Amino acid sequence: MRLRKSFVVLAMLCLEGSPATAQAPAQTYRAPRLAGTQNPDLNGIWQTNNGANWDLRPHAASQAPFPALTGAIGATPAGQGVIEDSQIPYQPWAVEKQKENFAKRLDRPLDRETNETTGDPEAKCYMPGVPRATYMGLPFQIVQTANQILISYEFAGATRIIHMGRAPKAPTDSWMGWSVGRWEGDTLVVDVTNHLDRTWLDRAGNFHSDALKVVERYTPMTPYHITYEATIEDPKVFTRPWKINMTLYRRMERNAELLEFKCVEFAEQFMYGDFIGK
Repeated sequence: MRLRKSFVVLAMLCLEGSPATAQAPAQTYRAPRLAGTQNPDLNGIWQTNNGANWDLRPHAASQAPFPALTGAIGATPAGQGVIEDSQIPYQPWAVEKQKENFAKRLDRPLDRETNETTGDPEAKCYMPGVPRATYMGLPFQIVQTANQILISYEFAGATRIIHMGRAPKAPTDSWMGWSVGRWEGDTLVVDVTNHLDRTWLDRAGNFHSDALKVVERYTPMTPYHITYEATIEDPKVFTRPWKINMTLYRRMERNAELLEFKCVEFAEQFMYGDFIGK
């Protein structure tokens, strides 16, 4: 009987843990430092694993645009959403514009005006802009030095430079915007401005204007994960700033590398149709 009681006491201690263990604070991860600096080393190939490129908002699965032709291929998978408050705070007119964008997402361009104002830019292989480039589902590579950071994206061969420790003026608006970064502890904070208004936020037609400002935050959580957060502000389209949040995963294959997905030639027939070969 005494031996049995001893086993019971031992089991209870194992389940509860000692007071010292129970009260110990959680360990904060400290990322390896970039050589010659006190900043985290973010170098590597990273990728998301979510449905944000289909729709940033929570959404159910839905059929492909041409189900009689492709069946389940191209269908939209369900997604939990990556927006902190689940919904995008559109101004009333912008709600209708988003619906129109989605309805016309695969409209073929007929002239220059409709090409610039209608249809998902992804279908035309245009550079995706920020923050969409991060969560398109294809990998991207961070190349970090002490003075600046290059991010190279597989989709459309898009790239951008993050200027660190200085804030040079943007020469013009551009597809990937203009990025100026700084460190707040172990978090890389990037202010992205000077966006073209022709990029979308996802395939659902969520959009912005040329007044868009994005503040990105990259925080290493483990050797294999970065928390990515982006605050989106556009007073022409939204009633207030709003935020998305997701995890970036390090590609760990022994031979991992960024491959080419220069999709311009894949979009030629879609964009120019009968003009091809004439």
